Amino acid sequence: DYLHPTSTSYAAQQQTLYIIIMNGETDTQAPGLCPSWALSIGYLGVASAAVLCNFGSAWGTWKSGVSLVHTGIRHPGSVMKNIIPVVMAGVIGIYGLIVSVILSEAIPSPLQQSRINVYSIYTAMAHLAAGLCCGISGLAAGGCIGIVGDMGIRAVGYRTSNITIFYSTTEYEHDNAAAAKTQQENTPLKLAPWGSENEPNSGNNEGGGSSEDQNKLFVGMLIMLIFSEALALYGLIVALIVSQSKYECS
Repeated sequence: DYLHPTSTSYAAQQQTLYIIIMNGETDTQAPGLCPSWALSIGYLGVASAAVLCNFGSAWGTWKSGVSLVHTGIRHPGSVMKNIIPVVMAGVIGIYGLIVSVILSEAIPSPLQQSRINVYSIYTAMAHLAAGLCCGISGLAAGGCIGIVGDMGIRAVGYRTSNITIFYSTTEYEHDNAAAAKTQQENTPLKLAPWGSENEPNSGNNEGGGSSEDQNKLFVGMLIMLIFSEALALYGLIVALIVSQSKYECS
């Protein structure tokens, strides 16, 4: 594109091309491999990693936080125990921050003397893929943590309060005297507290429910949260590997 034999300044163009090549700033491949708009693709990957991960983090914090505050009204002592989903949702935002910083540092500026872009479209697409990989994985993980944390915290709170959706015709199924009295007096149906069948005098927690059953619910919720968090971690690992792929035009 530089040489035009029919032009009167052919010698001057040859000299200019020689100087550019000697300075290592040739852009003979720039129109195809290093367009000026490649920088926008790279920075789009940076924005995708940060915005999508923060969106997933906010989503998970919102869903878990609402249930945590709702449960803490009646059981303030369980707030610190059930705050784990909120913490795990916040970590997802850190993943997006790490990837965004790494990608932004890997995007070079155009050469100052010739203003030639040395950032190839190959590198830009790799950075975009890395940003989307981390961002979408963080978004999915944040939603999963929020939903699991929401229902898990509510379940632990309901278990502490001895709430059940199953009705019983007896006041307590393990109490035969109460059953006979209920049938004779035709009293209204009552709720049978969880754990009352085997633990009539249970008083191990503030709501009167079984502490062992609460721990089982909490452990199950914690395992689901860990595997949900792993989804964002997988995206982070792949993003770090893909971000190392590059092609320099200069």
